[in-house]
Amino acid sequence: MLVRVWGGRVKDLRNCKLCAWECGVDRLEGERGVCRVTEPVIAAKQLHPAPPASYTVFMAGCNYRCLNCQNWDIAHYPDNPEGRALGYQDPKELAVEAVNMIETNQGRMIGADRIFFSGGEPTIHLPYIEQVVEHYRDTTDLWKVNFDTNGFATRKSMRRIVKLADSITFDFKAYSDPLHRAITGARVEPVLRNLEFLIPKYLDKIWEVRILLIPKAHDTEEIRAMCEFLADLDESVPVCFLAFRPNFVLERHPGAPKRLMERAVEIARECGLHATWSGMPGINGSVPPEVGECADKLLKHYDGRKGAALMGGYARVTGCRNHPRDCLACDDMARCPIKRYVAIRRT
Repeated sequence: MLVRVWGGRVKDLRNCKLCAWECGVDRLEGERGVCRVTEPVIAAKQLHPAPPASYTVFMAGCNYRCLNCQNWDIAHYPDNPEGRALGYQDPKELAVEAVNMIETNQGRMIGADRIFFSGGEPTIHLPYIEQVVEHYRDTTDLWKVNFDTNGFATRKSMRRIVKLADSITFDFKAYSDPLHRAITGARVEPVLRNLEFLIPKYLDKIWEVRILLIPKAHDTEEIRAMCEFLADLDESVPVCFLAFRPNFVLERHPGAPKRLMERAVEIARECGLHATWSGMPGINGSVPPEVGECADKLLKHYDGRKGAALMGGYARVTGCRNHPRDCLACDDMARCPIKRYVAIRRT
């Protein structure tokens, strides 16, 4: 048995259906699904000032295979050659550590008031996180819990996330299915479903919906579709657009220009939303010719959407053969060239 037994929730890993892939693998016996992880593994921990200020715990592994991943050495553990992880930590020990770190002078200086689970994607470690939070609540009633998610969770898991979290940061990758698949390797329907569940009922728990804008992928039509979808749920939902920086498979792609970020905010406001943008715009880059050539050939696989086909072109050049992308159905799921990609450029 490869997984440490921690409480009754370990049964969730026997037939794992925590995320929307619902792989059904027995992680207790070392079987691996799309996320490729077995036991709960922590990649990094630190006091972090980014809102909300917190003691942030980065969980290793992810159920997406995003081309633009910023934390790719964490998200693509254990398959990536540069994947990093600290290992397993006893839930009670981590809970006490988080409280102690929040209450240090450094924690007070940055205004930390919660433990923040990020990654990777923490949903794939949900039973472990629930146990950490139980011990955390037993230790203190002063500090809060934030759950950072891509939203690709089952209905049951999302209800469990709502129950344990005081705040949720939600990364909304795309509205159109072709673009979402091209960027992440996953269908968009579970994400939209979970936003439809969260925003009307638990708006008070949404710290913000974050939308990373990739130039040449997120055009004004896509941005408007995302904004209209959110506004229809509740115009008061907090939205923050993030400027794409060249990273991972998209390491040579141009960064988001300032004009794209400003236009996105304008579109959001036209839809009735109160949005902001953040990040470092204008980082130089260009689309490699071979990517453009592949994109032309993949247009039919992505419903004629040029932005999605371009992202598919990056994936194809990297070695991804399955288009439109669908990581669970891919013959290369266990030896994915995206997960094994090592970027040279870091921004």
